[in-house]
Amino acid sequence: MGKSLERATTIAVGNSGIVLEGLYLGGRDDDDRGAVVAPPHPLYGGSMDSPVVNELNFALHGSGIASLRFNWRGVGASGGDLTGDGQAARADYEAASLHMEETVAGPLVAAGYSFGAACAAAVASQRPRFQRLLLVAPPVQLLDPALFSGSVGDTLLISGELDDYAPPAELQRLCAGAQRVTLRIVPEADHFFMRGLADITREAQDWLQRV
Repeated sequence: MGKSLERATTIAVGNSGIVLEGLYLGGRDDDDRGAVVAPPHPLYGGSMDSPVVNELNFALHGSGIASLRFNWRGVGASGGDLTGDGQAARADYEAASLHMEETVAGPLVAAGYSFGAACAAAVASQRPRFQRLLLVAPPVQLLDPALFSGSVGDTLLISGELDDYAPPAELQRLCAGAQRVTLRIVPEADHFFMRGLADITREAQDWLQRV
């Protein structure tokens, strides 16, 4: 996947006057699905250029699904003030979701990495177009256990074996008994996936093509 295949887009956040920068990547011509991919925490360098976000985009593109990744307010060319506020992040993700709902006709995948994964899960639970969750290393303390009751849809959780923010054992306990949640552990990877980036693509594509 080359960046030349993506096109720049702007995303208005309601009536706030804030406009986010995003990159849209089309899917296969015969596929009407879409995905919104959220980056990690903006106060810790999180942007849509994160290697993990790129891997998620690569996996979605390889599965024929259109995707939209974006920068949080205050990051890159996105307007507004830089903030780590969860409510502001959810508003940003909701704006990107609305943009995607108006762009593609089919069901959507809520995707994200770290802080962005938790934000994507929270917003998806309130928007019926989202039928799947693709979450990489969501911090356990930011997740609502009720999200995994099956009401949102099929969910893939990917975490590193050595992740201190999204420990596999805690994720396992969180989704214990959930019928539609799949947990995949990347060996020797930590929260930042200095190892195991390719495993994210492999696990995500396998899951996207099966469910």
